[in-house]
Amino acid sequence: MAGPAHPAPQFTLSPDDARLMTLRAQGLVGTQGRRGGVPGMLRRIGAVQLDTISVLARSHELVAYARLGPVPRERIERAYWHPRQATTFEYWSHAACILPIEEWPYYGFRRRAFAARGMRWHQIPEQACDQVLARLRAEGPLTATQLGGAKNRGAWWDWSETKIAVEWLLDTGRVICARRTGWRRVYDLPERVLAPELLNADPSDAECVTHLAEVAARALGVVTRADLADYQRLRWGGAGQRRDGQAISADEAAAAAGLVPVEIATPPTSRPPVTGGKPWPAWADPSALSVLTGSGQESARGRPRVTLLSPFDSLIWDRKRTLRMFGFEHSLEAYVPAAKRVHGYFTMPLLARGRLAGRVDPARSGQTLVARKLSIDTASATESMARALAEAAAWVGCDNVELGQVEPARLEPRLRKALSDLT
Repeated sequence: MAGPAHPAPQFTLSPDDARLMTLRAQGLVGTQGRRGGVPGMLRRIGAVQLDTISVLARSHELVAYARLGPVPRERIERAYWHPRQATTFEYWSHAACILPIEEWPYYGFRRRAFAARGMRWHQIPEQACDQVLARLRAEGPLTATQLGGAKNRGAWWDWSETKIAVEWLLDTGRVICARRTGWRRVYDLPERVLAPELLNADPSDAECVTHLAEVAARALGVVTRADLADYQRLRWGGAGQRRDGQAISADEAAAAAGLVPVEIATPPTSRPPVTGGKPWPAWADPSALSVLTGSGQESARGRPRVTLLSPFDSLIWDRKRTLRMFGFEHSLEAYVPAAKRVHGYFTMPLLARGRLAGRVDPARSGQTLVARKLSIDTASATESMARALAEAAAWVGCDNVELGQVEPARLEPRLRKALSDLT
């Protein structure tokens, strides 16, 4: 059943308004985004994506660095995975993500959907599940290796029966991962990790989806229906999102979450002109809107961060949104054959003056950060690129920046001088 039509907008936002709301919500403008350190950042943006690739650092570290500055990497790791007090857990959000521990109840709809489906990618041997649970009860938290090994002797994706079982138990909520050691998940029983009020909470599917719509809007400031769906992979009306036999629509969830209907004007140079020049219907987080309109206590002023972004940063998760809001085409080419890559293996966009203004494909060689391929969209962003490279190098313990291919080539002398002035 289709939900109600999008209600009449209460405000029309300019593209600059929408972009500023998103940058502020993501903690990339002013000092507000640094309050509360890593835990505060995680609560603001709702989820931090995990990935195995490590170039300058792993992506979850880069997300914190982009917002908080040069926080020691060990402190970031400890904040995500405290050895004694669980403050996060890992689960499927936009992808495999670190999530605030208090969000556990609101992924119940997804755990129920997995259980109803009966499997994810593999057939799950129930006996293996029982054996894993028995080991965890008897021995306490364990990694997949400690449980018996994560892989068979075949290719890297050839999971062992034990790994299949424990990941299925994680999908369905019978085990939880609240910390890692040596990049390995540590599995435990929810009743040993969660406070009773979290363990026993049981929100309905509609309540879960409404809450996650609110989280997405808070994390982005202003959202279209597509943005609401993409941020935490909500398939409206899909498995696990039923209410009394009827689908809960994006608009119903947005209304229930108290979001404000708005529209975003289309700039004359919009690429692509997907709305034919018409405004985009959207929803705004009330607190983000109050800052913009000056009706709240928080000031709208603040200097945007100058930083390099992980290609897995939540600001740029959605390629279509990134193109619409920033006029910037972003893609990850790590899994593209080297000969077909346009920008590089682990291309990191440059954020400067509230815009995405360039890209760099970094690597490390000893104590040197190597910018293997680098592009700058406007000459005025050259000094910002130099600053971002120098700060990132210092953060990861490099004392030198080496430039590879620079586009456009005419900006290379200016970039080299700017780097020299910073060292």
